[in-house]
Amino acid sequence: MSRTERLQQLADNTWDVVVIGAGINGAVAAAALAARGVRVALLDRGDFGGETSSNSSCLVWGGIKYLESGDWRLVADLCQSRNRLLQCFPSSVREIRFLATLPKGFRKPAWMFYSGAWLYWLMGFGKTRRPEWLSASQRAEREPLFASSGAEPQQAVEYSDAWLVDNDSRFTFGFVRSAVQSGALAINYVEAQGSEPDTSLTAPVTGWVTHVCDQRSGATALVRSRFIINAAGPWLDDFNRRSGLHSGFVHRFSRGIHLLVPRISSVERVLAFFASDGRLFFAIPMGKRTCIGTTDVEVDSPTAVVSADERQFVLDNINRLLALTRPLVAADVISERCGVRPLVVPADSDISSTNASMTDWQHLSRRHQLVNGDGWLGIYGGKLTDCLNVGEEVCAALKQQGLALGDERAGWLGEAGPEQRDDFMAAAWATGLNEHTRPDALEPLSERLWRRYGPAAADILHWGVQDPDLWLPVLRNDDLLRAEVMLAARDEMIETLEDFLRRRTMIALTIPCEQLCNDPGLAEIARLLFGAQASERLEEFFQTRQHRIQQPAGTTPAS
Repeated sequence: MSRTERLQQLADNTWDVVVIGAGINGAVAAAALAARGVRVALLDRGDFGGETSSNSSCLVWGGIKYLESGDWRLVADLCQSRNRLLQCFPSSVREIRFLATLPKGFRKPAWMFYSGAWLYWLMGFGKTRRPEWLSASQRAEREPLFASSGAEPQQAVEYSDAWLVDNDSRFTFGFVRSAVQSGALAINYVEAQGSEPDTSLTAPVTGWVTHVCDQRSGATALVRSRFIINAAGPWLDDFNRRSGLHSGFVHRFSRGIHLLVPRISSVERVLAFFASDGRLFFAIPMGKRTCIGTTDVEVDSPTAVVSADERQFVLDNINRLLALTRPLVAADVISERCGVRPLVVPADSDISSTNASMTDWQHLSRRHQLVNGDGWLGIYGGKLTDCLNVGEEVCAALKQQGLALGDERAGWLGEAGPEQRDDFMAAAWATGLNEHTRPDALEPLSERLWRRYGPAAADILHWGVQDPDLWLPVLRNDDLLRAEVMLAARDEMIETLEDFLRRRTMIALTIPCEQLCNDPGLAEIARLLFGAQASERLEEFFQTRQHRIQQPAGTTPAS
């Protein structure tokens, strides 16, 4: 269905539920409802997973750091959610080891640090590998970057959590795709400007009229629904104000940044430290790059921009903690991830004000809160790890408000079964697909295609058998196939090059901007995605990226 047809369908129908915001909370809410036969429209003023849900650490973790603040219930819940995601998405969500150093003079004794790792393992019912205590020499042996660092030798704990093999926005889009496959309508770049009660209905039937605007064309429309779900993340409070919706909660905002730099370790492992401000600090593998961060800075706006001080803070800490070949500098930064965490607080509490103390700020809970209104729901806060719980709670809350739910459609949650996967892998080997895997690739092509596209990856096999050129890489420094771009053009509702390069894939995160913009394959991607509009979309992309392709004078660009 074309975008024009989807917009027409949006305006022509009365929906059971309109979900406002297609980040992880909105996407999983739409998928869970649609799987139970609910007529759902999912809207986002930008791209799917385009804000906070595309700027996380890409970790699926139980939040071991929350043990220190005593939020044990949150940790237990997150550990169970992590285990469930590992079970449901074995290709996308995988266990990974964390090597966490314990600095001398740390605020907690060593025995407590190690005991906490075991408690964390037990709270996850032992579903991951056991923790291991490492002496300073064992730590240096396991990770050579520690061996000759300037920092004093430190003991360490190695434990397990999970991570997203692809990025967070790709994972979020998987729930959007699931919702659509269950019958939902999903449209990106459509802003919900406010909702009001539908006065054309008479009691006991109630409903809403939502004013929407297509951000690509400027066209406006009215969308009718019985219920609305406000899943706008950091913009939830703003939408509530415009719609006259009131609850007992508000958000405060924490900005977190990550920097992507050339790969600093050959081992697929997360390095965890305590930064100079006492917070946990990570070096996380992301494809052929390393993602380092994060920060936790109070801000009064959901608009996120990396500050020079934050960037330098991250670089200074990684240089201090590891024995790198040479110190990382700003010119080594390939891309930046900057997002705002919406943290939920009671509206009448002392910490609801931006004047609250920093001590209170750092101890705010990261737990989500579902608010039941009259014919509406608000999803406050939340973490990617907790997404399945959000979906189930949304279904229960709307059922309590009178929405009829059918039986859950089998197969909406998680990946296709092992038999389908085995059939695809056998066909991939038989057709010679994996012979096209690049020598520097981290995995065979068949593994990546199955993880990203599931059963639809069979179309890539079929197209490549008919035209082997479609199995060739489009770009010089990435293994993206032409057939993948064709599949994305057909199935993934891409409106801008940024959608594809930054969110459906990690290309814009892992290839330096100047290198990407000078690659002739970029024009081919635009042609495959947008046809006659390719030049226009290329120019749009260049304009948004122009300020990033100038390297600072006297520095060495990243490779």
